[in-house]
Amino acid sequence: MALDVNVDNRDKYLSLVDNEHAANQLKMFPHVVNIFMAFLSYLVTLRVIPMLKDKFIKANLFGIDMSKTTSDKVPESLGVVSGFIFLVTMVLFIPVAFENSLLEKDAFPYDEYVKYILALLSICCMLLLGFADDVLDVPWRQKLLLPTIASLPLLMVYYVSFNTTSIIVPKPFREWLGVSLDIGIIYYVYMGMLAVFCTNAINILAGVNGLEAGQSVVIAISIAIFNLLELSGPLWKAHQFSLYFMWPYIGTSLALLKHNWYPASVFVGDTFCYFSGMTFAVVGILGRFSKTTLLFFIPQVFNFLYSFPQLMKLIPCPRHRLPKFNSRTDKMECSTTVFQYSELSVLGKIVISLFRVFRLIRWEEKNGVVVTNNFTLINLVLLYFGPMHEAKLSTVLLGIQFLCTLLAFVIRYPFASVFYDVYSVN
Repeated sequence: MALDVNVDNRDKYLSLVDNEHAANQLKMFPHVVNIFMAFLSYLVTLRVIPMLKDKFIKANLFGIDMSKTTSDKVPESLGVVSGFIFLVTMVLFIPVAFENSLLEKDAFPYDEYVKYILALLSICCMLLLGFADDVLDVPWRQKLLLPTIASLPLLMVYYVSFNTTSIIVPKPFREWLGVSLDIGIIYYVYMGMLAVFCTNAINILAGVNGLEAGQSVVIAISIAIFNLLELSGPLWKAHQFSLYFMWPYIGTSLALLKHNWYPASVFVGDTFCYFSGMTFAVVGILGRFSKTTLLFFIPQVFNFLYSFPQLMKLIPCPRHRLPKFNSRTDKMECSTTVFQYSELSVLGKIVISLFRVFRLIRWEEKNGVVVTNNFTLINLVLLYFGPMHEAKLSTVLLGIQFLCTLLAFVIRYPFASVFYDVYSVN
């Protein structure tokens, strides 16, 4: 009898192992298909963009590259092509994403399905509004309304699916505040502001061939790596959801980057910046790692804070703050703004003084007239490293983005573990 029991136990064990192996294969199948579809979307985007360039120029959607000696027309807003192919890829992926539920004959996960569809709706809305901005040239202050409108479906699905508004309190403060703190509607305000920030931050850090698409690809790869690291954690479904969006996004954006890299044959337009920002906001909020998402935007956060005095008109802000192209040396140089120091407000003078103390600006004053560089990260890099070729400038800026990604992972893992539990940071 003992032998029979052992044999029976062995058969049960082997059966469990086989079932677990089959389950793992089912979980891996959607990822394999998703990556394959992302590769196809890369190839399609790569081929379609050259086919549509002339049509965009005929529709008066073009610009002149001010950083070149030529005045050739460069088609604008080609980000709508990569965005459209991304959406088509994600729609075609729907049957694969929910195949496990159908094969296992479980109740269909309508909540997950609604989350997926409304995520696509938010991205689609932002793509449409971004393209409208490229066509109509909406003033930048009104642009803040566009991602706010597009994020409403996103916030609604978060309310229905999670409605979690508690934050984990760092260990040193738990004696007074407890382990968690419910901040209620403030959390929704934060998520709405995250969507607004993500969509505009990439647009502000722009103006050099390959920079918008390049920084977006680095951020997307960073998020994908983070999702892969977290797939074994308790929120693996949320990170799986994020990966479903990231691989096709990376595929279409890499193809766009190839055409947008120096010398750019197309411009991505505000359409791509808004589409990218909303995609990152969607995966960050619905993937429940919104704070970590913000860590991957360190250069964009710095650039926004650095640009804020000019954006708020505390310091005179010219229409274009792009670096200046020197046709004689074929290099990019700092662009400048000129103003009367006496005409600045008290707050403007305080900002200027702080920037001078921290050596964030180059200051030239004569007879009360001040000449200083425009407040952007691009100009700051040129200020410290000197004039450089546009392709090199893009490479340096993307290198900064990569180094900040490494810093983000250091903050997220070894540093955060000092203040939080292992899985409490999102």
